[in-house]
Amino acid sequence: MGIKILGTGSYFPPKVVKNTEIAASLDTSDEWIFSHTGIHSRHIAGEGETTSTMAAKAASRAMEAAGAKPEEIGLVVVATSTPDYATFPSTACLVQGLLGCTDAGAYDLQAACAGFVYALEQARGYVTLHPGQKAVVVGAECLSRIMDWSDRATCILFGDGAGAVVIGSDGEPCESCCETILGADASGRHFIQRTGGTMTSLELDPVTGVPKPTELPQPKLSLMGHDVFVFAVKTMSRITEQLCERRGMAPTDLDRVFAHQANGRIIEACARRMKLPLEKFWLNISETANTSAASIPISLDQAARSGALADGAKIVLVGFGAGLVFGGTYMQWPNL
Repeated sequence: MGIKILGTGSYFPPKVVKNTEIAASLDTSDEWIFSHTGIHSRHIAGEGETTSTMAAKAASRAMEAAGAKPEEIGLVVVATSTPDYATFPSTACLVQGLLGCTDAGAYDLQAACAGFVYALEQARGYVTLHPGQKAVVVGAECLSRIMDWSDRATCILFGDGAGAVVIGSDGEPCESCCETILGADASGRHFIQRTGGTMTSLELDPVTGVPKPTELPQPKLSLMGHDVFVFAVKTMSRITEQLCERRGMAPTDLDRVFAHQANGRIIEACARRMKLPLEKFWLNISETANTSAASIPISLDQAARSGALADGAKIVLVGFGAGLVFGGTYMQWPNL
């Protein structure tokens, strides 16, 4: 039996923050932000909204599109860098409960902005080994809650949202055409960082050796823009080319490329590097900003619901993120 994407879904918070609103309190402008990033606005989670609530709404829409009932779901995977809780319980457990998928396993996956590609590959393996079961794969982020809104170098880049797919077999034979490449390059680990975790050192009591009670410093996001830009362009182009080579085709044979929406200028540079028309790349960053792990599934849902994805379309999903991590998947829509 072939594995397929059976349904897609996405969710954005209603609140939209435009560049002009950010410029009211920071030394920047709509023109400057757009010229450097391709972003005009972003969605920001409102009161009561969290990564899990946004993820559940996107997943519910994907399940509705797939005609999947909660009891048919065997696994819920949530790719996120902004979980509801710092470590546990997992956001996926909360989503599983909100969806009523009481028979499903659930866990979070953290591979930054490439997280959805990683999660999709893991879920594909699960469904392959458990015929008849379906999996919900979500990319969801509430990045506005971890931003320093006084730092114009980072706060202008990000937005909130969630995207999801349901994968499984539709009962019809289908030869797998999927190719996936996952990778990492720790030499660039300092390009994108958020402080905190066990890297934070605590003062120890000299007698007992037990950490003294202390107030932990507020985590801070740092991003080396130029280095990230160079890595992203080279890596996303290379992965796309390698995936096509494995299928005996050229990037020009692709119908669509769903690249992580980190920066519009990055995607434009990828298109030039691969000599592809920009029209082959799905672009929504102008209104969404960088939604990290959510960007690729959001794009897929938009394309599927707009009729831009015909059956058999040759597509690549490709992303990169902090770590540095990267990943790409070639598929013939909707077959994995």
